[in-house]
Amino acid sequence: MNREDEYDLKCYKKAMKEHMMDPVTYSLKEVKEELKMDAAKCIESGKSVLGIEFGSTRIKAVLIDENHNPIAEGGHEWENRFENGVWTYSLDDIWTGLKDCYANLKKDVKEKYGVGIKRFASIGFSAMMHGYMVFDKEGNLMVPFRTWRNTITGEAAEKLTKEFNFNIPQRWSIAHLYQAILNGEEHVGKIDFLSTLAVYIHYMLTGKRVAGVGEASGMFPIDTAKGDYNQGMVDKFDALAAAKGLSWKLRDILPQVLTAGEAAGTLTAEGAKLLDESGELEAGIPLCPPEGDAGTGMVATNSVAQRTGNVSAGTSIFAMVVLEKDLSKVYPIIDIVTTPDGSAVGMVHCNNCTSDINAWVNLLAEAIEANGGTVDKGKLYVTLFNKALEGDPDCGGLISYNYLSGEGVTDLDAGRPMFVRTPDAKFNLANFMRTHIYSAFATLKTGCDVMIKDEGVKVDTLYGHGGIFKTKGVAQGILAAALNSSVSVMETAGEGGAWGMAILAAYMVNKAANESLQDYLGIKVFAGQKGETIAPDAKLVAGFDKFEEVYLKGLAAEKAAVESI
Repeated sequence: MNREDEYDLKCYKKAMKEHMMDPVTYSLKEVKEELKMDAAKCIESGKSVLGIEFGSTRIKAVLIDENHNPIAEGGHEWENRFENGVWTYSLDDIWTGLKDCYANLKKDVKEKYGVGIKRFASIGFSAMMHGYMVFDKEGNLMVPFRTWRNTITGEAAEKLTKEFNFNIPQRWSIAHLYQAILNGEEHVGKIDFLSTLAVYIHYMLTGKRVAGVGEASGMFPIDTAKGDYNQGMVDKFDALAAAKGLSWKLRDILPQVLTAGEAAGTLTAEGAKLLDESGELEAGIPLCPPEGDAGTGMVATNSVAQRTGNVSAGTSIFAMVVLEKDLSKVYPIIDIVTTPDGSAVGMVHCNNCTSDINAWVNLLAEAIEANGGTVDKGKLYVTLFNKALEGDPDCGGLISYNYLSGEGVTDLDAGRPMFVRTPDAKFNLANFMRTHIYSAFATLKTGCDVMIKDEGVKVDTLYGHGGIFKTKGVAQGILAAALNSSVSVMETAGEGGAWGMAILAAYMVNKAANESLQDYLGIKVFAGQKGETIAPDAKLVAGFDKFEEVYLKGLAAEKAAVESI
């Protein structure tokens, strides 16, 4: 069954339930036509909701109806570049990508429903968290955008962690700012606005300098009791900045913190043109607080309640668990961020995940094509992932490091993708693929073991989402073994962060009085949704533990590769 057939069947079943249609009376074709008419009316009446997320390699737009079902989407492929020692995207990349993504959404709507778009009930923007975008009073970007992927703030992160007694990772905005101060960079005295990518886009479209609390928690530590920046730490940073001769105060340059559900401004006429070059989109549409991809991942997996967690796997990978209480001490490999509604979250973030797998799959596809074959990349991924199930539990003496960039969890400022095997290793395709999937989760396991084993953090439900989980049961079972925890993948796991952002935008305009985000998700979005859960297999757990032991010892070789190649 192809993806379109799966989508049709999903819509059919959903229509049977929501509209109480009799499957004997209504055929699949008739249900599809009914759903198309409903979607067209929803779009034309301005009741649809738009979510757009800037991922590392793709900008994605998802349009949802009043029942939170995706009804259209658009996309734009993009890549960061490594320039002058910095991972970055240009402003032109950002705006060209956004306009193309939105244009593709309009095209999808026109082809599916034959209507145009003039208005939405609400809009939400999300993006890769963290990073460093700084602007002067005239709105000029003063240095190239420094993304989360950079590991160039080690000195600042270490000093701030000690000053605050709170873990400040290298990728956080405040670490980038303090490193620029320590470096004596000329621009720091002229900063008028410190922003992330999502906050910047929201500001340009609304004129409002605001951030959702989840996004803000990746800029500067949050006082979860107040839902705002930790004032004691703000005071400490202001003292550090003043000692360097800087006159601005931190709160003057940071965005205002908002919680999920709060109003965050409306689309201006200028903003509408930035999004839709045709001029058809109307101004005045309400926007919800901009969020980070971690927050949208939590929403997309219904994991905003305590003792729930999720693993989001893509170019990077992170695990998040909503905490019941504070950790006993500061851990450099565990971030403390928040849900979009302000609850504390323990987060293990790794910069590298699927990129190396993609590179190897592309190489194997090239080999097939060189031999006269044709390749369906989607089918090739499925074939190779299923082949991995035939491999040895410990990968048979093969080791892979997927480090395209540096990795804070294992204390590497740069990366070199590396595949190693012992002379007597069981070198076959099954072990080769299993090794690379293990590698995608190996660094994450290091941090999660501290949180779950050492700190005793309780997780009732752990959800996996991202492209690596598309092949049924493969990566899901391996992750369960890596973390020795049951892992669930929901029907909506493939919808992604853009869908989660659309849900947050819908929550803002549709929530009942005093309705929490947790209740809204549980009752109005995920009620009745099914998922599949895989419990950890003892044999695989032992195999992954053996692989991990060798993997950690072999990091010395990875570090040597960084130093010498």
